[in-house]
Amino acid sequence: MATHTILGGDVQLFQRGRIWFARASVDRQQIKKSTGKDSLSHAKEVAEDWYLGLRGKSRAGLPLKEKREPTFNDMADLFEDEYEIITEGERSPAWVKSHKARLRLHLRPFFGDKGISQVTSGEIQNYRLHRAKQFGRLPAKDEGGEFVKPPKPPSRSTLHDEIGTLSLVLQTAMRHDKLTGMPKLSPPYKKQKKVTHRPWFNNEEYKQLYRATGKAAKNAPEVYRWNYEQLHDQVLFMGNCGLRPDEAKRLEVRDVTIVLDADTGEEILEIEVRGKTGYGPCKSMPGAVELFRRLLARAKPVKMGRKVERDRMAKRGQPVPAPVYEYPKPKDRLFPSNHTDLFNAILIAEELKYDREGLPRVLYSLRHTYICLRLLDRADIYQLAKNCRTSVEMIEKNYAIHLKHMIDAGAINRRKPKPRRAATKLIDQEDEE
Repeated sequence: MATHTILGGDVQLFQRGRIWFARASVDRQQIKKSTGKDSLSHAKEVAEDWYLGLRGKSRAGLPLKEKREPTFNDMADLFEDEYEIITEGERSPAWVKSHKARLRLHLRPFFGDKGISQVTSGEIQNYRLHRAKQFGRLPAKDEGGEFVKPPKPPSRSTLHDEIGTLSLVLQTAMRHDKLTGMPKLSPPYKKQKKVTHRPWFNNEEYKQLYRATGKAAKNAPEVYRWNYEQLHDQVLFMGNCGLRPDEAKRLEVRDVTIVLDADTGEEILEIEVRGKTGYGPCKSMPGAVELFRRLLARAKPVKMGRKVERDRMAKRGQPVPAPVYEYPKPKDRLFPSNHTDLFNAILIAEELKYDREGLPRVLYSLRHTYICLRLLDRADIYQLAKNCRTSVEMIEKNYAIHLKHMIDAGAINRRKPKPRRAATKLIDQEDEE
């Protein structure tokens, strides 16, 4: 490799590919820099200016090498290491995993190699525009090759979660003095939001739903009857307890106790709930007691190999093992599965999938139904919030605001009493005098 020296041998020039690089030793530090030139004469001019600048920094006591600014990827790595350790036991592994998934799939590809100071409010807005042009799973196509329904960009809640993860990474950079200030994360041109509600079943719709699940359980084939019966009881159980779907799925038999409530004199369930907010107690409606006893008395069929193999054994005349059933044990889950497909099929068949506003109802809507029905029955909102492991503010914002029964007409429709006739005449006589 050919090398050229300038300035009395203090600076060496060498070539990599077509570009010339400069190398010099200042204050016992060997420093290299690309001149960005493919012409040797131009490279010498750049190298001279660069070397004289290094000498000036040396005399002024300034650092010779510029420190590399940490990139977004560096801060994201630091955030992942810190968050998983610090929140151990406080955040579920699935929640931690969701942050890592958002970083891997969306945030790192867009911000990855940018310096952390370059993640400005404008770049965050560019990220929103970038995501708005992307589509997830594309809908099916018809015979003409056209989409059956238009592709949907990421939902508002999806973008909200991604910006939340981005905010945590930027906060990590600020804690380690890698960022001087937080950029503005809120979207510009934000419209005023309407008063919306979470989809729920009113009293008549809830009756229609559990009657439909009960009918489906009675008419289900023997092979699938256990699944339909579990779904029917889960609909009633969640409607009487207000559990979240993930809380119901984690619920074990030993977490539920039948007790005699001292205040009402009725049997209820005391439930030790473990889910989104960690541990929290819950007291059910009296109607959940019979459901729990029914769940304990229902034996679950144990899988005896693949159905195809059993059919082959029957065709060959070989003895097929008799089905084995097991009753729930203390450490068994009360609802091992949410039976989402069965639930959605019944909702569609009963025309209950969408509410009046076009919002889709899901299994989570049973929790919303419990809260709304309790509010309609004049339950104490503070006690209801404690029992549902949420806040009064959340209930007032998402539930109480759209229930007409929460407005006391007697307190509103008050009128000022009219003066009596005798008093009116006395006032008129005094005016005449």
